[in-house]
Amino acid sequence: MFSNLLSPGLRLAFGMAVCATVSACASQPVEFHYNLSGVQRVWPGAPETPRYKYVGQLLGEQNFETKSGGLASMGTKVVKWIVGLASVNPSGPTELQRPQGVAVDERGRVYVSDISRQAVFVFDRDKGRLDVWQMADKNTRFKSPVGIAIGADGHILVADADLHKVYRLDADGKPAGTLGDGFLQRPTGVARDPATGNIYVADTWAHHIQVFDADGKLIKTIGGPGVAPGLFNRPTYLYIAHDRLYVSDTLNARIQVLTLDGKPLQTFGRRGIFIGDTPRPKGVAVDKDGNIYVVESYYDYLLVFNDQGKLLLPIGGTGNAVGRFYLPAGVWIDQQQRVYIADMFNGRVVIFQYLGGA
Repeated sequence: MFSNLLSPGLRLAFGMAVCATVSACASQPVEFHYNLSGVQRVWPGAPETPRYKYVGQLLGEQNFETKSGGLASMGTKVVKWIVGLASVNPSGPTELQRPQGVAVDERGRVYVSDISRQAVFVFDRDKGRLDVWQMADKNTRFKSPVGIAIGADGHILVADADLHKVYRLDADGKPAGTLGDGFLQRPTGVARDPATGNIYVADTWAHHIQVFDADGKLIKTIGGPGVAPGLFNRPTYLYIAHDRLYVSDTLNARIQVLTLDGKPLQTFGRRGIFIGDTPRPKGVAVDKDGNIYVVESYYDYLLVFNDQGKLLLPIGGTGNAVGRFYLPAGVWIDQQQRVYIADMFNGRVVIFQYLGGA
């Protein structure tokens, strides 16, 4: 490539010259789009009262567009290529490949862990930019990021299953510490209690939940291997809402609800072949009305239960059309009651709007 023939200094100088040429394009306002296809759909369909509507999906840089049709994005790519900052595949788009976990902060920034890209994608609608954070700490790249949650002071928490730790990143993606070093075998799900600052981590191989204080000190272990209430078989995703801890007890084919101290309160779900069964539950989340969302990854469904564990609505089935999934993973509810589903093998995050109602 031509850029590889230039010394770093010449490449930078040449890049600055080109930057001056394309700066007018690069400064153009960027628009963010959820619904790239214009599809409109609601669930359940007529004649029932709709409870959810399709908002759109997150794919990657395709969600960002300048008013002039993407020239600013192209100019930025040219400059990055010339100065050597482009990715190893500069001709390909920056897009999700195998998203696992989703979290949304108070500012509306959407964080997505991608196990294939070994990175965290940050969709910043207000700033009109997409960032890809690859570094877990100063000298270590992410290897298998799965669970992701919002931490304190604008930080995020990322559980890396293969690095055996939970990493903190600040609002700019800079490493800000770790927790669980020496205590975790394969951390997957992570959740934080905003009232106490305690951080809950699902250790899938150890069949338990580890609880750390805000400083990263281990203060409690919940559960252990088994089938009785309060015990687990390969737990994965976690969610905290309404002073309750929700656990996807994946190989026990159920969801468990516990107090934040670990006392079992409720269990629902079962193995089976019918819609509403939960042979492989993954992501779990809860909305403002107490409805519980379970990603059933085996049959590719998002299942909505009430707070008693009764099935209200299934959305999904295998496929890539709107309302279908392919090995989905995590789920998250934001402050506007939008539902984000990491549709892993479709390489996207699907977004629904909860419309409320019984």
